[in-house]
Amino acid sequence: MEGYTENGAGTDVTDQIGFAGMRRKKKQRRGLSVFQLKVIGAVALVLSAGSTTLVPLIFGSDTSNMTSLTAMVLCEVVSWFAAPIYAWLLVQGFQQTRNRVAYGVQLLLLALIAEVPYDLATSGKPFDFGSQNPVFGLFIAFAMLAAMKWVAQRYQGAMLVISDIVLVVVAVLWDLLLRVGLRQHLMSLGAVTLGFVLIFWLMRSRENTMMFTAGLFGAVMMIAPGVGVAFVHYYNGKLGYKHSWTKWMFYAFYPVILLICAAVA
Repeated sequence: MEGYTENGAGTDVTDQIGFAGMRRKKKQRRGLSVFQLKVIGAVALVLSAGSTTLVPLIFGSDTSNMTSLTAMVLCEVVSWFAAPIYAWLLVQGFQQTRNRVAYGVQLLLLALIAEVPYDLATSGKPFDFGSQNPVFGLFIAFAMLAAMKWVAQRYQGAMLVISDIVLVVVAVLWDLLLRVGLRQHLMSLGAVTLGFVLIFWLMRSRENTMMFTAGLFGAVMMIAPGVGVAFVHYYNGKLGYKHSWTKWMFYAFYPVILLICAAVA
């Protein structure tokens, strides 16, 4: 779930900052770097994976144990603050990468690799079609952005609007039909992530409006995603790291943490 400049440029200059780069240029020394945002997202992944593995181990797996059930739901809900963070990183990556095909392939491979660990951690089975891991949601959102970009280069006016609406509906249906990121039967994380991707993409030139809309959307989606928008708002325009191996570390983190949680459960 890396999602930012992994195939693109990696230096901290104004044209790589992203949304409202010039406005942020004077405030680069404060706020959160891309690396810090990814670490925050990684914490959310641990909470999500641990909600169905570590929490029952600590508090007990008895379904009548309200303490355990409450802790499970709380960890899961709190982890949802990662949705806008990864959605924002995806949009940034889509804009900055030099090779979108390679970027999309990497997302798809990560989704496929993480699926068995995800099933083991969430259901105890190596294959469970009740829910697909949320990386598939990122890939669906990426495919939607790529299709919208292709359409925008060929159509204008009403045809462009209609085509974009169709693409959004198709993407939402894929998320819902595949049950991407369906957690605790409370929310489709895939569909929520898609909503954030749309907001960050369509409003990328109007940052204040974008952040307000994303925050409102996050607040409606069980409050927690709105917290993630606050983290994104304090992005300082810096990568926060210099080594290329860090992107592979973040790619590997998700399936590895899922395997660890499944093994100790």
